[in-house]
Amino acid sequence: MDINVRGKNMEVTDALKDYVQKRIGKLEKYLEGFGIAQVKMEVKKDRHKVEVTVPINGMILRGEEATGDMYASIDLVVDKLEKQIEKYKGKLCEKRLARSAGAKTVVAAATEQQKNEPQIVKTKRFAMKPMVVEEAVMQMNMLGHSFFVFFDADTEQVNVVYMRKDGNYGLIEPSF
Repeated sequence: MDINVRGKNMEVTDALKDYVQKRIGKLEKYLEGFGIAQVKMEVKKDRHKVEVTVPINGMILRGEEATGDMYASIDLVVDKLEKQIEKYKGKLCEKRLARSAGAKTVVAAATEQQKNEPQIVKTKRFAMKPMVVEEAVMQMNMLGHSFFVFFDADTEQVNVVYMRKDGNYGLIEPSF
């Protein structure tokens, strides 16, 4: 895995760079298809902040942690990314099982899953990477953002999913 390490308000030492490469490089054992990992380290007063962005198979894993020690921040952000990868792998397995189970089972599984997870409860139309809505929601959650713009593979239009204050999701679709 290629790793680009940058520092802000600090000098990135060889020891620190080696530690980052060792810890982030271990993520490859979970999945294949990693792009160039971007690691940004920043020091503000006594806070040592690490931001990591890793493209993987068209998705983006992102983690951010800040502590009083740079090495501890690196460890925490790697732990966070490992949890995201496990969640991502679980979603992939669920989709494969749903596809192989047949239409009736898929509908039943989708209905059961919707009861347990937040749902899209509001749709807006808005004038203006192919994926389905569920993938966009998963990507938004992995990034830790409150919204995500994507190209809907089903409708072939640009859409936006966003997190509502009540914990559910909203979907914005363009209208012409």
